[in-house]
Amino acid sequence: MPGIYIHIPFCRSRCAYCDFFSTTRESEATAYVAALCRELEGRRAELPHARVRSIYIGGGTPSVLPVALLRQILDCAYANYDVAADAEVTMEMNPDDIGPSLDFSEASGLSAVNRVSLGIQTFDDALLRLIRRRHDSTTAIRAIHALQAKGIRNISIDLIYGLPGQTLEQWERDLDTAFSLGIQHLSAYALSYEEGTLLTRWRDEGRVREASDELSVAMYNRLCQRAREAGFEHYEISNFALPGYRSRHNSSYWTGEPYLGFGPGAHSYDGDRTRRANLPNLDDYVTYYSSPRGGREGAVPCSYETLTTTDLHNEAVMCGLRTREGIDLNCFLARFGQSRLDALLAAAAPHLHSGRLIFHSHQSNPHSSFVTHHSSFSSLRLSESALMISDDVMSDLMA
Repeated sequence: MPGIYIHIPFCRSRCAYCDFFSTTRESEATAYVAALCRELEGRRAELPHARVRSIYIGGGTPSVLPVALLRQILDCAYANYDVAADAEVTMEMNPDDIGPSLDFSEASGLSAVNRVSLGIQTFDDALLRLIRRRHDSTTAIRAIHALQAKGIRNISIDLIYGLPGQTLEQWERDLDTAFSLGIQHLSAYALSYEEGTLLTRWRDEGRVREASDELSVAMYNRLCQRAREAGFEHYEISNFALPGYRSRHNSSYWTGEPYLGFGPGAHSYDGDRTRRANLPNLDDYVTYYSSPRGGREGAVPCSYETLTTTDLHNEAVMCGLRTREGIDLNCFLARFGQSRLDALLAAAAPHLHSGRLIFHSHQSNPHSSFVTHHSSFSSLRLSESALMISDDVMSDLMA
């Protein structure tokens, strides 16, 4: 079943590492939400009979919006789409936005939200100041406890490792704290220096230094070990969950399910060959969806891409190898044919021999006609030791 992503582009301040589309123009939130609801209404024909299994409200910082505007967005989504009764409804939040006025009761209109993704990044106050986060470690810990007290039983937190000057000991303390708080999900990412961000400028000016590859590998290995010891499944390269708490919405991206993205900068995929990207321009977006015709005339502020079979092949490799289950070879055969499967296995052979890839099959000879029947499960997945060099393996398997 498909999912819905709703982008809230407002932030009170910009973090030093962030390259997502966002703005500090919070005064335009009311007009933006009105335009967003027009887009939600106008595109419902794209999912005429499909039941929505997940809604993800991301950003930006959705929690900077007043509760009334968040309620308006959710009401609009539920009014225009067939949302499953057990849908996963996630809202991204910052720790310092979780106060007494925020609740998830029927009266608030936010009772549909059953999962919160909390942007913490680190529990080290000096590092938080460096990357220009608005909260401190005490606020982050209190926010988790407050969410639990408000009845949220599915809490995910984001952490970043490889921050400038961060030591392995500091990362260990972050993990100690994270796994002591009763969370259900952890997303942990190696810091990347993106073009146009403040951190990249500081690096280029020599004000900060990138973490060494050796330190990043040590941090990642420790992360995997600690998550395993805490009972978390390592179900995707950067994602860990207690059993039953995988992110349903994010998993749909890796398995090729259709999804609709709303708001400037949001992406959509029809599950077949077409991707849509809303252009990251707030003014154009609001102008278009606030027009008297409700966005039905003029140039739509988005672009489209038609994927080739090679594009789809490469996405199946990249997304499949990111996950614990790997590339399902029966599905790959059914989708792309025998010749592409043969080429994939030929490219995989050196990595299977070295142990970077692991082959699973119920048949005795993994190199014979092992995927001729859908009843025999066969997959290729990365070994744990190869996760930090996944890009090299993926590139070898792409067409």
